[in-house]
Amino acid sequence: MEVSENLGIRYRKVSEEILTRSRNELYFQMPYLGLALSSLAFVVTTEFSLGTDGAALVVHPKVLADLFTRDRKEVNRFFLHEVYHCLFRHIFKPIPEAEGLWNLAADMAVEFLIDDGNFRATRTGISRFRQNLRAELSANVRVLNAESIYRELRKRAPGEEEMLRMAREFSRDDHSLWPSQRNRSAKAPMPLPEKALRDKWKEISEKTQTRMESLEGEGKGGGDFLEQTRVENRERYNYRTFLRKFSVLREEMHVDPDSFDPVLYTYGLSFYGNLPLVELMESREERKIEEFVIVIDVSMSVTGPLVKSFLEQTYQVLSESESFFRKVHVRILQCDEEVKADRKISSRRDLEEYMQNLTLTGHGGTDFRPAFAYVEKLIEAGELFNLRGLLYFTDGKGIYPKKKTPYETAFVFCEEDYEDQNVPAWAIKLILPREELAVKKKKLEDNRFVWEEK
Repeated sequence: MEVSENLGIRYRKVSEEILTRSRNELYFQMPYLGLALSSLAFVVTTEFSLGTDGAALVVHPKVLADLFTRDRKEVNRFFLHEVYHCLFRHIFKPIPEAEGLWNLAADMAVEFLIDDGNFRATRTGISRFRQNLRAELSANVRVLNAESIYRELRKRAPGEEEMLRMAREFSRDDHSLWPSQRNRSAKAPMPLPEKALRDKWKEISEKTQTRMESLEGEGKGGGDFLEQTRVENRERYNYRTFLRKFSVLREEMHVDPDSFDPVLYTYGLSFYGNLPLVELMESREERKIEEFVIVIDVSMSVTGPLVKSFLEQTYQVLSESESFFRKVHVRILQCDEEVKADRKISSRRDLEEYMQNLTLTGHGGTDFRPAFAYVEKLIEAGELFNLRGLLYFTDGKGIYPKKKTPYETAFVFCEEDYEDQNVPAWAIKLILPREELAVKKKKLEDNRFVWEEK
């Protein structure tokens, strides 16, 4: 955005001076944010109020001056509010169905963080309404990031009056400059300049996290800001793509159109009558899932609905024709302190039957080691001969094996409620967003799920 032509140089300089002082004051008390604070240029214009596009702070001189006159801490909070939006990449994330709630959730997430910091530069009075709302949300979610707040607001379904009250309490800026607002389609590819800007902020966020972790080790940093930064910077995977890790390259018998040359084929038919020069190949090499193990944590700390959602998602991936060989060997184990159930899946029909009559048994403590010992016995007995990997769906609260497995092992967590600090370095940590577990189910006739408590 360019500076308005009719804007006086004096007003522009005053606005830039206010923002520079605010940046310096924030840096003095939060030096770990130095890179983020210095990554936003200043754009002063009469065509906009207050906000950011990820490249600059865009401010109206009069709006900024009024904010400064009221309390310079309000300017500091606005500056930090925009930096947090960028660090957590709110400005790049696709707009969900309830746009107003999403914008409000993003504002609430950063405002709660600013409150938590309790720095002199940003410390202001906190209303009873804000305190009560924070307590209600914290009772239901582990980390108050934008996504979890948005889900809670959807459940809450606030009325118009409550929405206005929350907007007055938390909204400080205009989100219309956000790249996500300009690119409304979730399926449309992000333009290269905006992708580069998003990658830039991802790098800044990761460097900020590293700096904060070093301060945490010295007993000088941490808290909700670091936890939320860790959540945001965790690697997220597409589950379908991830399952390809357990695929193998094999030759399948069917027509391979990629190897067919229609020119030579039709030439042979026309020249020799009924003798084509090239026959379609009846096989081709493909990567498909052949053999792996799924272990479900059925302890008391893992809820039935999450387990069922994970199995639903796994079923949808595995039930696609391109995922399976004609012969497969998938073992689905249920385990708490010991292996409670073992089901062998040899075909798509077996998988459908398992899902239709799924019963989860358990509710004991959590110990991951028995499942690995059980798999080792299956390998020794020759029941597993080409094991590609093991997926363990859990919340992470248990005893991990110390010895590295000869096959790939992944501990799969739901984004909302998990502990992954004790996961062995040799294992893969896979964080599944709540939204991915909540994908629309493929309908099955007579699909029944039973949670059996024992």
